[in-house]
Amino acid sequence: MGEMMNEGQSLANDIDLSQFYQIFFEEAGENLDTMEQMLLALDVEKADDEELNAIFRCAHSIKGGAATFGFADVAELTHQMESLLDKLRRHELNPTAAMVDVLLESSDALRLQLGHHQGRGNETPVTSGLVTRIYALANGEDAEGADHAPAPAVAAPVVEAPAPAAARVINKPVVKATRELEIHIGPLDNVAQADGVAELFRDIPGLGTIEPLPCDQANKRVYRATTTSSDADLMDLFTFHVSKEEIRIVDCAAPAEDAPVPTAPALADGQDFGFFEGAPGVPAHAVAAAAQAAIAARDGAAHPVATPAPKAEARPAAPAAMESSTLRVSVSKVDQLINLVGELVITQAMLAQKSRELDDGANQPLLAGLADLDRNTRDLQEAVMSIRMIPMSVVFNRFPRMLRDLASKLGKKVELVTQGESTELDKGLVEKITDPLTHLIRNSCDHGIEMPEDRRARGKSEHGTITLSATHEGGSILIEVRDDGKGLSREKLLTKAREKGIDAPDSMTDTEVWNLIFAPGFSTADEVTDVSGRGVGMDVVKKNITALNGTVEIDSAEGYGMRVSVRLPLTLAIMDGMSVRVSEEVYILPLSSVIESFQIKPNDINTLAQGAQVVKVRDEYMPVIELEKVFDVPRFEHSGASPIMVVVEADGTRSALMVDELLGQQQVVIKNLESNYRRVPNISGATILGDGKVALILDTSSLVRRSRH
Repeated sequence: MGEMMNEGQSLANDIDLSQFYQIFFEEAGENLDTMEQMLLALDVEKADDEELNAIFRCAHSIKGGAATFGFADVAELTHQMESLLDKLRRHELNPTAAMVDVLLESSDALRLQLGHHQGRGNETPVTSGLVTRIYALANGEDAEGADHAPAPAVAAPVVEAPAPAAARVINKPVVKATRELEIHIGPLDNVAQADGVAELFRDIPGLGTIEPLPCDQANKRVYRATTTSSDADLMDLFTFHVSKEEIRIVDCAAPAEDAPVPTAPALADGQDFGFFEGAPGVPAHAVAAAAQAAIAARDGAAHPVATPAPKAEARPAAPAAMESSTLRVSVSKVDQLINLVGELVITQAMLAQKSRELDDGANQPLLAGLADLDRNTRDLQEAVMSIRMIPMSVVFNRFPRMLRDLASKLGKKVELVTQGESTELDKGLVEKITDPLTHLIRNSCDHGIEMPEDRRARGKSEHGTITLSATHEGGSILIEVRDDGKGLSREKLLTKAREKGIDAPDSMTDTEVWNLIFAPGFSTADEVTDVSGRGVGMDVVKKNITALNGTVEIDSAEGYGMRVSVRLPLTLAIMDGMSVRVSEEVYILPLSSVIESFQIKPNDINTLAQGAQVVKVRDEYMPVIELEKVFDVPRFEHSGASPIMVVVEADGTRSALMVDELLGQQQVVIKNLESNYRRVPNISGATILGDGKVALILDTSSLVRRSRH
């Protein structure tokens, strides 16, 4: 067995474990997300066994990976969490709200610890208070008084460690009762490993004392130990030197024959090496060899293992199926692929334009091939774009925890309802919409939802409701944040605006009054707190959403609630567009905004006061937008006007654009005009046409708003 250890050591020394760090960090982040969602959804009154087991498995997986790679601080905290969760799933304890709170706080601390190991934090968070509270709860004590209780024993860090984090002994909280044990270790050829077990008692403060005894009848080495540790804790330590099957712990207070053989927690595919990491007396190569064994087991490599592997727990089939059906790919590679597809779309548009000049009869095979290329390019574009599409649940899942903590801090009772979690949005938008939505939800909880006693006085339920929904509407995604709180007060907003020096006459419409909260530095809070009151937030929300070519609107009813509607384009890369000509200029309309088109006569247009024009469409009058005047397009004699109306819809309102000609429908690649030139009013971007010319993409939302004013 010693030869196997030496061989395992050499194998471990040949491999750089840091290459697996990123995989561990990603998997740990996913486990933390899953654990947090399940903790928030846990009903402490009727906790389901499967839910508790699933939460335990998340903590168990993180602990195993952390111990493997030497992240001792992560392994310490997750081990304490695992101890509490283990008692909960075994029904030795009943779950309480305090337990959920401390586990959620531990989840936050773990994120900070993992971020520190990734180089995103300067200091490792202090978790001794959390460990003490978890220990108190796991032992049925009051966690409130645990802050002054002695923390569980933790040995000093070891200088030599196989991982970047300083390895240390992370010992379980000791039990007060002192016991005398006999530890039987065999067979005798494992002398070095048996002596290593004895060294643990000398190196770990507070573990106890140990002395050798004569060998037993089975020719195994015997030690008498005096310790306060439990059998399971000792087994966790000893299995670093000898296998579990070669250790027998006998309580001297009970008959040796009847003493049960303690068992350590089963290891899942060699991933979990307990909470003991790099203790004095344990050679550094032992941890490295254990890590190598885990990697070998995971990858199916036929490497020798240092100790006989314990019987692994049955693993559900779902994770294995997930691993085989998914592939982790860098976002930069996906972006590069999308850029290449964009260039392919432009090239295909060029070929399609040139093909119109060819004779249909003489070039039939070529034209058929170009038609196939058009179809395949479109299918490829849709497939590639779907890679970047992420369900809104990725964003929505962040808010239950935040809202729970905020409501508890404010003393309010708030329930979050989410709708349309499966609605998909481009990854680039998902990352940028998270912060604005976070502020909107905090705003609803702080300013909108009333205190429980105020809600009762108004005949409402004590529990306020904040609804977060996402739906597709044409070529946009509509995200709404609604609450059933007190809503906005018109009088209060006007008064605050005048105090800030903002021109706010009483003749302002409700919509204009509601939009006052987007003014920089505007706040309706009576006092500044750590939650709100500084006037920073809503103006940033509007700025961020506008930068995404989106819009934000507010609707409110005083005493009943408020609704904030955010509209965003579905994607930022490729879209279907309608090409239109105005004089010699070509513009692109987003096809999702186009409703219909029709030809008119000059006398079909009616002029109202101040030069505003409208056109009658099926008994409905629509405002007319003359693109020629909006963009000052020069008109030449040979480019005679042939008025065609294109009806577009944006923000629930329709307008008619006056153009000269419809050139056709095509896919266009959106290029950011602001980063390449500057921001142009009523223009959302630009694209390259098949002939190499640049065409501007019209911002239909801005044009429709212009027509209303």
